[in-house]
Amino acid sequence: MTTLYLASKSPRRKYLLQQLGIEFEIVDTGIDEVPGTTEASEDYVRRIAVEKAIAGKKSISLDLPVLAADTEVILDGRILGKPADLDAAVAMLQSLSGRMHEVYTVVVLLQSDMKIVLNKNKVWFRQLGREECEDYCRICRPLDKAGSYGIQDKGAGFIRRLEGSFSGVMGLPLAETRELLRT
Repeated sequence: MTTLYLASKSPRRKYLLQQLGIEFEIVDTGIDEVPGTTEASEDYVRRIAVEKAIAGKKSISLDLPVLAADTEVILDGRILGKPADLDAAVAMLQSLSGRMHEVYTVVVLLQSDMKIVLNKNKVWFRQLGREECEDYCRICRPLDKAGSYGIQDKGAGFIRRLEGSFSGVMGLPLAETRELLRT
């Protein structure tokens, strides 16, 4: 029996939510995910997750909760987003090479009220060569991934150190999501 709606097209969020054993249905939101020119990274991630939850709630007929999330890779205070093409993906990976970046995921639960959780993570990449970045982009198709990599695929081999939540970097922090659903 469906207990909530997931306002996300992400196969990674679907997989992660299934790990919690929750029955859910997907609802598509189709919102515009463009950052404002002066919008801070944390504010942007929060706004997008909230907009997804609200759009999801408007598109369903049952009075069930809607869970939404947004994940962004932040480098030097700027949002990297998803790459436009393979060249942009290679360039993104090279900009992350040998450096630390942050990954923010905001999770929103909307029913009669709205509950919001922010998950912040720090990720250190080892030094990456251009050919390695190109090979990864050809094989793993990173165009639907913030920052051009997936921690759940061969992108895990780029990570020298992670401070935070593996599932949070993947797109849905499970511990925080479980707590949110219990409240």
